[in-house]
Amino acid sequence: MKTDIRFTHENLVEKCKKGHRSAQYELYSLYVDAMYNIGFRMLDSKEDAEDIVQESFVNAFKNLESFNYDSSFGAWLKRIVINKSINHLKAKKLPVVPMEAHEYHLQEERVIETDVVDIKKVKAGIERLPSGYKQIINLYLIEGYDHNEISEVLDISTSTSKSQYHRAKKKLVELIKEL
Repeated sequence: MKTDIRFTHENLVEKCKKGHRSAQYELYSLYVDAMYNIGFRMLDSKEDAEDIVQESFVNAFKNLESFNYDSSFGAWLKRIVINKSINHLKAKKLPVVPMEAHEYHLQEERVIETDVVDIKKVKAGIERLPSGYKQIINLYLIEGYDHNEISEVLDISTSTSKSQYHRAKKKLVELIKEL
């Protein structure tokens, strides 16, 4: 018996590959809420997140033959949702400010004085960030992408990703202190 996390829901995935609609619905039911949360964090729009999640599931089920357990089904699906969300944001042409438009150095980061920061304040602060900053914060801090991955998916340089992240984090700290 396989205990590797990559094989979570293997039975359902294999049934889906054979065209069983009930297995597709079951996989959908297991993952729809988590995928919606990812889409909503990325897009900040209920309607856009719902659309992206539906498109992602359709895409996943159409291309299920290419899923070969290199990762778990959930991780594979999450990547689809994130990529579709990023493409949606690119289509809206939300600008990411290039590094060349700003100073070439980063100031020393300040640490928040308290050990515990209210998670509600952090969420509220993220919501108040400009969309480009919010996108970088979500990808780096919440989704766990590194700067090389962010630079690939956003089609920006790694240094731009890093500088945008540092500016976004600085702005987030300011917003949290205001709250």
